Amino acid sequence: MNELEKCLAGEYYDCHNEIFLEYKNNARKLLARYNSLSYDQKDEKNRILGELCGKIGSNVSIGQPFICDYGKNINIGNNVSVNMNCTFVDCNRIDIGDNVLIASNVQLYTATHPVELTERLTPDWKPESGEYFCRTYALPIKIGNGCWLGGGVIVLPGVMIGDGTVIGAGSVVTRDIPPNCVAVGNPCRVIRKINE
Repeated sequence: MNELEKCLAGEYYDCHNEIFLEYKNNARKLLARYNSLSYDQKDEKNRILGELCGKIGSNVSIGQPFICDYGKNINIGNNVSVNMNCTFVDCNRIDIGDNVLIASNVQLYTATHPVELTERLTPDWKPESGEYFCRTYALPIKIGNGCWLGGGVIVLPGVMIGDGTVIGAGSVVTRDIPPNCVAVGNPCRVIRKINE
């Protein structure tokens, strides 16, 4: 299994592997161009997003600045609005459904590290080894159809947000949230059902 397959399988992987560095360099070039465009250059923005993302639907708007790791692991449906200053750490898949609103300063994190220090540090690591000093793994994020993520929401690795759900501003989503509800807080919890 190569490093990319390990990453997508949620196993420890070398985030400084050549393939990841190539993806990051390509994404940085595309993002530099994207983030320098004026508001009304929609055709060029759409062209760059099509090159950057794994899949991008129709009627998608992503505000500037936008930051991501690789881009290739981001899959966006139709009728999606991502407001300015969002960060998508897409070391694993980020799947966003149709008719989704993502407010400013939302952060989607697929990459993480073990909590226990002995597990987090790379065994027998030495600076000259060329390896990263700590272990990294990544888990996918899925945001269902018709969701709305309020300003400053943080979604952690491995989280799935069900269709029609609203996540309140400033929430930290640490676990799956069911469909058709309002959820808020840190950690994010369901406070009521909606869309019945």
